[in-house]
Amino acid sequence: MATLYTHADSNIRRTWIYLSGFLIFIILLGWIISYFLDSYFILVVAIIYSFSASFFSYWYSDKIVLAINRAKQIERKDNLELYRLVENLCITAGLPLPKIYIIPEQQPNAFATGRDPSHAVIAVTEGLLAKLNRQELEGVIAHELSHIGNRDILIQSIVVVLVGVVVILTDLFFRMTFWGGRRDRNKGNGVILLIALALAILSPLFAQLIKLAISRKREFLADAEGALLTRYPQGLASALEKISQDSSIMKVANNSTAHLYISSPFRGKQKANLLTKMFATHPPVEERIKNLRGMKSL
Repeated sequence: MATLYTHADSNIRRTWIYLSGFLIFIILLGWIISYFLDSYFILVVAIIYSFSASFFSYWYSDKIVLAINRAKQIERKDNLELYRLVENLCITAGLPLPKIYIIPEQQPNAFATGRDPSHAVIAVTEGLLAKLNRQELEGVIAHELSHIGNRDILIQSIVVVLVGVVVILTDLFFRMTFWGGRRDRNKGNGVILLIALALAILSPLFAQLIKLAISRKREFLADAEGALLTRYPQGLASALEKISQDSSIMKVANNSTAHLYISSPFRGKQKANLLTKMFATHPPVEERIKNLRGMKSL
């Protein structure tokens, strides 16, 4: 019988399988592109550039995200009940107390960010505090603390680096191919060149799909571990139901930060079709709720 523990273990394994496959995919793509460009130096430069840009993002992404979402830091005196709730869960989880921010939006939602548990941030909307009861709010905060404890920000940074490498490599491949490339090898090797071109065209799409798949698996994992932290899966299930049914529009909703939230901040734009599911930043809320409500209180 499935339990929250088996769901968590399964999602951890799948995440690392995706990452391993992603690395192998990039190595293969890099070799093919370098072969046709006859220059491994270009490959090295592209990878160094991608890692440098992502390193900067890793250190400053939390400040950028908070600014985009107009989040304001609060102190203990500003909301004592929220601070105590977060403190109690942090003690249970063995995590340092993160900074707490409030987003002036009426849509109930929340996210966590920060480069590691010692520099973590939890941001919640005014709507979340107003529309959820204590057990539901506790479930949401536990979910976000699970993201922090699992160092999901690090995994997402790695994925962003890998996607960046793919995009830069394919862009260089197209430019150098049309500028000349290694024509001597292309003669009599048309089939291989066509395969390489097809791979270069589809690579950014595959990279994006892998990125989204990893993001969705991390949401399932955070749901499971958040429920384990509170010992009450129904609280988080009820919170997700309320959040998904709320029709409030989030003015600061942004494609670049949507994946951070516990639920997609875009309302009324999610149709139940295959294409939308493929490119969704979050797993279906109905599936998340079903998983949680299928578990007994622990």
